[in-house]
Amino acid sequence: MAGNNIDVLVKNLILEGDINKKKDYFLKIWQAAKDAGVYPASIHDFYKARGRNEFSGFTVPAINLRGLTYILARAIIRVAKKNNAGAFIFEIAKSEMGYTDQRPVEYCGVCLAAAVKEGYRGPIFVQADHTQVNPKKYKENPKKELDGLKLLIKEAVDSGFYNIDIDSSTLVDLSKPDKKEEQHLNYESCAELTKYIRSIQPKGVTVSIGGEIGEVGTANSTPEELEAFMSGYNELTGRLDGISKVSVQTGTSHGGVVLPDGSIAKVKLDFETLRTLSELARAKYGMGGAVQHGASTLPDDAFGKFPEVETLEVHLATQFQNMIFESRHFPASLRDKIYSWLKENLASEKKETETEDQFIYKTRKKALGPFKKELTNLGDDILERIGKELEEKFEFLFKKLNIAGSKDLIERYIKPVYIKPDINSHSGEIDASGAD
Repeated sequence: MAGNNIDVLVKNLILEGDINKKKDYFLKIWQAAKDAGVYPASIHDFYKARGRNEFSGFTVPAINLRGLTYILARAIIRVAKKNNAGAFIFEIAKSEMGYTDQRPVEYCGVCLAAAVKEGYRGPIFVQADHTQVNPKKYKENPKKELDGLKLLIKEAVDSGFYNIDIDSSTLVDLSKPDKKEEQHLNYESCAELTKYIRSIQPKGVTVSIGGEIGEVGTANSTPEELEAFMSGYNELTGRLDGISKVSVQTGTSHGGVVLPDGSIAKVKLDFETLRTLSELARAKYGMGGAVQHGASTLPDDAFGKFPEVETLEVHLATQFQNMIFESRHFPASLRDKIYSWLKENLASEKKETETEDQFIYKTRKKALGPFKKELTNLGDDILERIGKELEEKFEFLFKKLNIAGSKDLIERYIKPVYIKPDINSHSGEIDASGAD
């Protein structure tokens, strides 16, 4: 398909409000991707091979694209082609789907289209990040809360998200007498959702599933917690193919800690925790290793440490959003309009102790959905310049995480499976609660 045609399909997909018409645009993009040798895939077999120590030495970036998704995804694909990289993931969290107005069918379609546009061939990994249990709603009605997550998971899998990160770490109860009891509701919910995913995954695909033992922003995770979680999880899942990675807490927080002037506080990350838990996850449980969340706002010199300690995967989000808003190419008039909208519409979210800079930094992500049309229509020249700026950042990260040359390994373990999406499921409004 000619590049201009794919551009038109993407714009229609992004701006179309009718879900049925949106699905039609998605299917056209999926067919164009298939014709170009591009397909949504699960990274499960690759991670299991990592768990067998068949290769090592790099960390897979999982990148959340909250705004200008097509432009940023194209920049990532260009960097991947330049570096012969294949081990990278496009992801979006449950909460991000809500405030950025990007349903699974749209997000996956845009990522596939970016690969087509840039002449990429091979698997594209699209992931549902932080498919998170809301602890308050779970306490009120556990079945209703998990059933709601199943609806979202079904919609995601049907749309080509063959990588699902389950986050039931919100249910960890530190008041319990021992580690297994602390983790009980966590591993129980994760096991139930694992069984559900295995029951709906397409024939020929083993969806990659991640678990989480420590909520980001809390105390650092320990080997005892991982062992307690896996003991209970394995008892409940039995011989079922389970999680291939586990997210842990090592000292970060989502979006970083914002200082009064709007800058980000320096974070002391516990890399030895990552090393220890990754080794344990591989040696004892056959997983690919540990996953680090909330890392994009770390200082540049931190990223090279992830592959050194054999971190399997690192999640990167907020810094790319920051770079969009703070780009010298971003129209000042639109930025002012967005910030005024925040002050008018989200004033109730401003804490008395917060400065205006802190408030803007914390809430501006929530303008990405309401201003989606304005952002999409910024104009080719502006979008291209912003894309080039972000491309430099992606290039830096790909090199620091040492994924150059990983395309050959990916193609060794990930075989093409072309499954026409069954996108009849639609769960209504996305529940925007949870981590991002």
